Amino acid sequence: MRDQLILLPGWGLGVSPLEPLAAALRGLDERLQVQIEPLPVLDSSDLNEWLDELDATLPDNAWLGGWSLGGMLASELAARRGERCCGLLTLASNPCFVAHDAWPSAMPADTFDAFLAGCNADSHVTLKRFGLLCAKGGADPRGLSRLLVSGAPGLLMSGLELLAQLDTRDALLAYRGPQLHLFAGMDGLVPAEAAADLLALLPDVEIGLIEQAGHAFLLEDPHGVAGAIQAFLHECADD
Repeated sequence: MRDQLILLPGWGLGVSPLEPLAAALRGLDERLQVQIEPLPVLDSSDLNEWLDELDATLPDNAWLGGWSLGGMLASELAARRGERCCGLLTLASNPCFVAHDAWPSAMPADTFDAFLAGCNADSHVTLKRFGLLCAKGGADPRGLSRLLVSGAPGLLMSGLELLAQLDTRDALLAYRGPQLHLFAGMDGLVPAEAAADLLALLPDVEIGLIEQAGHAFLLEDPHGVAGAIQAFLHECADD
Protein backbone atom coordinates (compact mmCIF):
# COMPACT_ATOMS: atom_id res chain seq x y z
CA MET A 1 0.00 0.00 0.00
CA ARG A 2 1.72 3.15 -1.19
CA ASP A 3 -0.45 5.19 1.18
CA GLN A 4 0.71 3.33 4.31
CA LEU A 5 3.67 4.39 6.45
CA ILE A 6 5.01 2.22 9.27
CA LEU A 7 7.07 4.01 11.95
CA LEU A 8 9.33 2.15 14.40
CA PRO A 9 10.38 3.81 17.69
CA GLY A 10 13.83 4.16 19.16
CA TRP A 11 15.28 2.12 21.99
CA GLY A 12 13.94 2.41 25.50
CA LEU A 13 11.28 5.12 25.17
CA GLY A 14 8.35 3.31 23.56
CA VAL A 15 5.92 4.59 20.94
CA SER A 16 4.91 7.86 22.66
CA PRO A 17 7.63 10.08 21.11
CA LEU A 18 6.32 9.21 17.63
CA GLU A 19 2.65 9.95 18.30
CA PRO A 20 2.75 13.75 17.66
CA LEU A 21 4.56 13.13 14.35
CA ALA A 22 2.01 10.50 13.31
CA ALA A 23 -0.82 12.90 14.13
CA ALA A 24 0.86 15.72 12.16
CA LEU A 25 1.32 13.44 9.14
CA ARG A 26 -2.33 12.37 9.22
CA GLY A 27 -3.33 16.04 9.43
CA LEU A 28 -1.35 16.85 6.29
CA ASP A 29 -2.74 13.96 4.25
CA GLU A 30 -5.87 12.15 5.38
CA ARG A 31 -5.23 9.40 2.82
CA LEU A 32 -1.92 8.47 4.44
CA GLN A 33 -2.31 5.63 6.91
CA VAL A 34 0.35 6.04 9.60
CA GLN A 35 0.98 3.11 11.91
CA ILE A 36 3.40 3.16 14.86
CA GLU A 37 4.65 -0.36 15.52
CA PRO A 38 6.34 -1.16 18.87
CA LEU A 39 9.74 -2.79 18.68
CA PRO A 40 9.77 -6.56 19.19
CA VAL A 41 10.17 -7.76 22.77
CA LEU A 42 12.85 -10.40 22.39
CA ASP A 43 15.49 -11.81 24.71
CA SER A 44 17.81 -12.26 21.74
CA SER A 45 20.03 -9.59 20.20
CA ASP A 46 20.23 -11.55 16.93
CA LEU A 47 19.31 -9.17 14.09
CA ASN A 48 17.66 -11.85 11.97
CA GLU A 49 15.29 -12.78 14.78
CA TRP A 50 14.24 -9.14 15.13
CA LEU A 51 13.74 -8.84 11.37
CA ASP A 52 11.79 -12.12 11.24
CA GLU A 53 9.44 -10.75 13.90
CA LEU A 54 8.97 -7.42 12.13
CA ASP A 55 8.59 -8.99 8.69
CA ALA A 56 5.87 -11.30 9.98
CA THR A 57 4.04 -8.49 11.79
CA LEU A 58 4.18 -5.52 9.41
CA PRO A 59 2.09 -5.21 6.24
CA ASP A 60 3.82 -5.60 2.91
CA ASN A 61 4.26 -2.86 0.30
CA ALA A 62 4.29 0.00 2.81
CA TRP A 63 6.75 2.81 3.45
CA LEU A 64 9.10 1.93 6.31
CA GLY A 65 10.51 4.51 8.71
CA GLY A 66 11.84 4.90 12.20
CA TRP A 67 13.61 6.93 14.82
CA SER A 68 17.14 6.03 15.92
CA LEU A 69 17.19 2.22 16.49
CA GLY A 70 13.80 2.05 14.74
CA GLY A 71 15.32 3.66 11.66
CA MET A 72 18.19 1.18 11.67
CA LEU A 73 15.76 -1.73 11.81
CA ALA A 74 13.60 -0.15 9.10
CA SER A 75 16.73 0.10 6.92
CA GLU A 76 17.53 -3.58 7.38
CA LEU A 77 13.93 -4.61 6.76
CA ALA A 78 13.73 -2.44 3.63
CA ALA A 79 16.80 -4.20 2.24
CA ARG A 80 15.31 -7.59 3.06
CA ARG A 81 11.96 -6.74 1.45
CA GLY A 82 13.37 -4.98 -1.61
CA GLU A 83 10.51 -4.22 -4.00
CA ARG A 84 8.04 -5.11 -1.25
CA CYS A 85 9.00 -1.83 0.47
CA CYS A 86 7.76 1.44 -1.08
CA GLY A 87 10.52 3.56 0.43
CA LEU A 88 12.59 4.25 3.54
CA LEU A 89 12.87 7.20 5.90
CA THR A 90 14.96 7.49 9.03
CA LEU A 91 15.11 10.12 11.79
CA ALA A 92 18.30 10.67 13.83
CA SER A 93 19.38 7.19 12.81
CA ASN A 94 23.10 6.51 12.40
CA PRO A 95 24.19 3.55 10.23
CA CYS A 96 26.44 2.58 13.15
CA PHE A 97 25.44 3.78 16.61
CA VAL A 98 28.81 2.87 18.14
CA ALA A 99 31.96 4.21 16.51
CA HIS A 100 34.61 2.00 14.91
CA ASP A 101 37.48 2.54 12.49
CA ALA A 102 35.30 2.34 9.38
CA TRP A 103 32.60 4.65 10.82
CA PRO A 104 34.03 7.14 13.35
CA SER A 105 31.05 9.54 13.34
CA ALA A 106 29.18 7.74 16.12
CA MET A 107 29.17 7.31 19.90
CA PRO A 108 32.63 6.40 21.26
CA ALA A 109 32.80 2.74 22.28
CA ASP A 110 33.89 3.53 25.85
CA THR A 111 30.93 5.91 26.28
CA PHE A 112 28.55 3.19 25.10
CA ASP A 113 30.17 0.59 27.37
CA ALA A 114 29.70 2.93 30.36
CA PHE A 115 26.06 3.41 29.37
CA LEU A 116 25.55 -0.36 29.11
CA ALA A 117 27.11 -0.85 32.55
CA GLY A 118 24.86 1.88 33.96
CA CYS A 119 21.77 0.13 32.58
CA ASN A 120 22.78 -3.07 34.30
CA ALA A 121 23.52 -1.28 37.58
CA ASP A 122 20.53 1.11 37.79
CA SER A 123 18.19 1.20 34.81
CA HIS A 124 15.96 3.94 36.29
CA VAL A 125 18.81 6.44 36.71
CA THR A 126 20.28 5.50 33.34
CA LEU A 127 16.93 6.01 31.60
CA LYS A 128 16.72 9.55 33.01
CA ARG A 129 20.24 10.27 31.72
CA PHE A 130 19.29 8.80 28.36
CA GLY A 131 16.24 11.07 28.23
CA LEU A 132 18.45 14.11 28.87
CA LEU A 133 20.82 13.06 26.08
CA CYS A 134 17.89 12.67 23.70
CA ALA A 135 16.60 16.13 24.68
CA LYS A 136 20.00 17.83 24.38
CA GLY A 137 19.86 20.61 21.79
CA GLY A 138 16.16 21.25 22.34
CA ALA A 139 14.66 24.54 23.47
CA ASP A 140 13.61 23.06 26.85
CA PRO A 141 15.84 20.01 27.41
CA ARG A 142 14.59 19.14 30.92
CA GLY A 143 10.93 19.44 30.00
CA LEU A 144 11.47 17.47 26.82
CA SER A 145 13.39 14.81 28.74
CA ARG A 146 10.58 14.36 31.26
CA LEU A 147 8.11 14.02 28.39
CA LEU A 148 10.29 11.40 26.69
CA VAL A 149 10.82 9.29 29.79
CA SER A 150 7.22 9.50 31.04
CA GLY A 151 5.96 6.94 28.52
CA ALA A 152 8.97 4.61 28.63
CA PRO A 153 7.92 0.95 28.86
CA GLY A 154 11.12 -0.26 30.52
CA LEU A 155 14.61 -0.99 29.27
CA LEU A 156 15.25 -4.00 27.09
CA MET A 157 18.90 -4.96 27.31
CA SER A 158 18.77 -7.14 24.20
CA GLY A 159 17.73 -4.08 22.19
CA LEU A 160 20.73 -2.16 23.54
CA GLU A 161 23.03 -5.06 22.63
CA LEU A 162 21.51 -5.10 19.15
CA LEU A 163 22.08 -1.34 18.85
CA ALA A 164 25.75 -1.83 19.67
CA GLN A 165 26.39 -4.30 16.87
CA LEU A 166 24.16 -2.96 14.08
CA ASP A 167 25.82 -1.67 10.91
CA THR A 168 23.23 -0.79 8.28
CA ARG A 169 25.58 0.45 5.57
CA ASP A 170 25.27 -2.67 3.43
CA ALA A 171 21.49 -2.63 3.79
CA LEU A 172 21.29 1.04 2.75
CA LEU A 173 23.48 0.36 -0.27
CA ALA A 174 21.46 -2.70 -1.22
CA TYR A 175 18.03 -1.08 -0.97
CA ARG A 176 17.16 0.51 -4.33
CA GLY A 177 13.96 2.32 -3.36
CA PRO A 178 13.68 6.02 -2.38
CA GLN A 179 15.38 7.04 0.86
CA LEU A 180 15.17 10.07 3.15
CA HIS A 181 17.48 10.40 6.16
CA LEU A 182 17.11 13.35 8.56
CA PHE A 183 19.75 14.26 11.15
CA ALA A 184 20.00 16.90 13.88
CA GLY A 185 22.84 19.40 14.17
CA MET A 186 22.95 19.33 17.99
CA ASP A 187 22.25 15.64 18.54
CA GLY A 188 23.80 14.30 21.76
CA LEU A 189 23.71 10.68 20.57
CA VAL A 190 24.32 10.80 16.80
CA PRO A 191 27.07 13.23 15.70
CA ALA A 192 25.97 15.67 13.01
CA GLU A 193 29.00 14.59 10.95
CA ALA A 194 27.19 11.31 10.27
CA ALA A 195 24.96 13.15 7.78
CA ALA A 196 27.92 14.11 5.58
CA ASP A 197 29.42 10.64 5.90
CA LEU A 198 26.14 9.05 4.85
CA LEU A 199 25.87 11.42 1.89
CA ALA A 200 29.36 10.31 0.80
CA LEU A 201 28.21 6.70 1.05
CA LEU A 202 24.83 7.31 -0.63
CA PRO A 203 25.17 10.35 -2.93
CA ASP A 204 21.87 9.64 -4.72
CA VAL A 205 19.49 9.68 -1.74
CA GLU A 206 17.95 12.59 0.18
CA ILE A 207 19.76 13.52 3.37
CA GLY A 208 18.85 16.51 5.52
CA LEU A 209 20.45 18.17 8.56
CA ILE A 210 18.23 20.21 10.89
CA GLU A 211 20.81 22.56 12.39
CA GLN A 212 19.22 23.81 15.61
CA ALA A 213 17.79 20.54 16.89
CA GLY A 214 18.66 17.53 19.04
CA HIS A 215 17.97 13.80 18.88
CA ALA A 216 14.30 14.26 19.79
CA PHE A 217 13.57 16.79 17.03
CA LEU A 218 10.60 14.70 15.86
CA LEU A 219 8.89 15.37 19.20
CA GLU A 220 9.92 19.02 19.48
CA ASP A 221 8.88 19.96 15.93
CA PRO A 222 6.50 17.25 14.68
CA HIS A 223 4.84 19.54 12.13
CA GLY A 224 8.14 20.59 10.58
CA VAL A 225 9.32 16.98 10.35
CA ALA A 226 5.94 15.90 8.98
CA GLY A 227 6.20 18.57 6.29
CA ALA A 228 9.62 17.29 5.21
CA ILE A 229 8.34 13.71 5.10
CA GLN A 230 5.22 14.69 3.17
CA ALA A 231 7.32 16.57 0.59
CA PHE A 232 9.51 13.49 0.19
CA LEU A 233 6.51 11.17 -0.24
CA HIS A 234 4.89 13.49 -2.79
CA GLU A 235 8.14 13.88 -4.71
CA CYS A 236 8.48 10.09 -4.92
CA ALA A 237 4.85 9.77 -6.05
CA ASP A 238 5.53 12.24 -8.88
CA ASP A 239 8.58 10.34 -10.16
